[in-house]
Amino acid sequence: LKKKRKEIDLIDQKLLTLLNQRLSTALEIGKIKKEMGKKVYDPKREKEVLERLDLKNKGPLKKENLEEIFKLIMKVCRKSQI
Repeated sequence: LKKKRKEIDLIDQKLLTLLNQRLSTALEIGKIKKEMGKKVYDPKREKEVLERLDLKNKGPLKKENLEEIFKLIMKVCRKSQI
């Protein structure tokens, strides 16, 4: 159990690093959108992201869970762009 929890801790650290990288990139995108006069929310793009991830997902993560996680990630990134 202790060994598996250590694995989870390492995975969590990697996820945290990747989430912060994603947010940094989203902030840059937000600046570009603002310069271009575009809206932060782009439902077409978010749909494309979810569809791409759904296709790449080999499980065991269920489609509805994957989408729930990424919808929240995109929402947080969107809020940070405002």
